[in-house]
Amino acid sequence: MKQILNWVLVATLICGASVFTSCTSNDDKPVKLDLSTKLMGKWMVDELDGQACPTNLKAVITFLSPTEAYGSLSDYYSESWNNHASAEVTIKGKNVTLRAKENEHTTHVTETTIYSITDKDMMLKSDWKVYVDGNVVINEIYDKERYIRVTNDYENDIIGTWEGKVTSTEDEHTDGELHRWEYKADGTYAYYSKVEGQWQSDTDYLSNYFVDGILLCTRWKKTADSEELREWWEIESIKDGVMKWTALRMRDDGSTYIATFQMTKVE
Repeated sequence: MKQILNWVLVATLICGASVFTSCTSNDDKPVKLDLSTKLMGKWMVDELDGQACPTNLKAVITFLSPTEAYGSLSDYYSESWNNHASAEVTIKGKNVTLRAKENEHTTHVTETTIYSITDKDMMLKSDWKVYVDGNVVINEIYDKERYIRVTNDYENDIIGTWEGKVTSTEDEHTDGELHRWEYKADGTYAYYSKVEGQWQSDTDYLSNYFVDGILLCTRWKKTADSEELREWWEIESIKDGVMKWTALRMRDDGSTYIATFQMTKVE
């Protein structure tokens, strides 16, 4: 459950119009900085407690105004699927609380304190709780989190049919063969394999995806009763009909590696 609502952490943080103070070399008096302006935009978690965050634990938060935000994540542990989910925020100084209602029984509440923020990244401390029918079922504290600003959003650029395969020597999710993916505007996709020289679409019971910023998340099920599978990538670039992905993966022994993928658009 480590990352069930990390987007909440930042949402709490920025949706508020709290302010930092800092001192200049010419004046020892604090200077107020307007966070409601500095924090607007899209951010993605990059480090948790000083460690690089694997792609399957990453979340994206977008601050629309000092009182509105939305976040996206496909949670590895809880199997939560939050695609541009909205959140409400209250602010007291530089401490911000965010409340997100998942359903009629479950509510997520996160309290954060901002340590620092620049144009490229921000550091924060968070304490979040998950309530089910008023009872706390999850409570986790992160003393140090780093988020980076995301300047690209490939949500629309990915739409269409792409052909490609893994370009790294290692990745747990693919077979190394060429396949095709048709990403549709309604958040579903079709997966194609080549059979006897012809492209054939799988008849999966479930095949969803979302892109928020550079984070691409997919989930699928072969049948209604089969296990739900998920995959996570970061879109490195989409340019001149070529799309490149990268992902930080963690092995069972705790070591990590970088997986890469390249696709060409099918016209």
